[in-house]
Amino acid sequence: MTSEPVAVVGVGMLTAVGLTAPETAAAVRAHTSRFIESTIQDKKRQPYIIAEVPADALSDISISFNDAASRLTAREQRLARLAVRPLRECLAPLGADAPPLSLCLALPEADTTRPLARLAVLRSLAAAVGEVVQAERSDVSHAGRAGGLAAIGQAILALQSGHSDFILAGGIDTYRDAYVLSALDIARRVKSESNWDGFIPGEAAAFLLLTRGNLATQRGLPVLATISAVNFGFEPGHLHSKEIYRGEGLATTITGLLAGRGLAMPIAEVFSSMTGESHWPKEWGVAYLRNKDAFTADHGMHHPADCYGETGAASGPLLVGLASLGMQKRYRRAPALVYASSDRGARAAAIVSI
Repeated sequence: MTSEPVAVVGVGMLTAVGLTAPETAAAVRAHTSRFIESTIQDKKRQPYIIAEVPADALSDISISFNDAASRLTAREQRLARLAVRPLRECLAPLGADAPPLSLCLALPEADTTRPLARLAVLRSLAAAVGEVVQAERSDVSHAGRAGGLAAIGQAILALQSGHSDFILAGGIDTYRDAYVLSALDIARRVKSESNWDGFIPGEAAAFLLLTRGNLATQRGLPVLATISAVNFGFEPGHLHSKEIYRGEGLATTITGLLAGRGLAMPIAEVFSSMTGESHWPKEWGVAYLRNKDAFTADHGMHHPADCYGETGAASGPLLVGLASLGMQKRYRRAPALVYASSDRGARAAAIVSI
């Protein structure tokens, strides 16, 4: 096991505000948002306001669902289609000589009327990008916003243990589903004219190509950023719990991440999975006060769900990718804290630097 820094050498993104990683990063930097009226209606027969990937971004994505995946729901098929373009973008630095790779994938936390067919989704998108992604060597989970960072953490462990030279990590999510939107609407989670304490449902796919720093140098690959091991925690008073909410989960997750790390400089940027609901700023307030000495007084605070909506399992990879591209272009400072919080209590955080 080595503690050598893990390098981000490729990023792929597909969001409501960008069909590529650079497009998404530029839109978020400009505070551009794209919220539209959905064809799906709420309980008052009003269209949901959502952040949706443009239809033409998926119109040329052809996936042949094999027999094992032939019974995928429309939502599961959409998840697979959302992933294809950003996966290809992420793999571009390796060119035509890309070796077979494992993928650590995060999928939505919420099921519909049946459990999400996770392995079938993985196999379908792996087939769509050719033989580069090996489904049998990959892993898929569904832990919500924190799940995307958990997938990155799993990929980092694989690299540091020497099991892989290159590995993919990412997340896909979509709220463009009548059942999911209805359940959220009943729980008063969706932002509307009658409910301001809610979020804009979105969808996205984001992937990172990771390798060890020395291998990136040997292969002549530009390093966009480096990322620490991911630290994990749990909030007992989460949104689906009867326990009192104290904001302890994120605070202890960040404290554990920083313990013994010896950052050369205080944290200058924070990339958060906050969605617009008042629950999440309260959590950050507790976490920040407990770890205040680790931050610069003028640290930047970024919660890009304001631009592309709530992206669930894609949140962590999106945030790491945005931090990496921002540092590469020098409009974001290093180091940056990236954290994500799931509805059902999972918390995850990492440090992105250069």
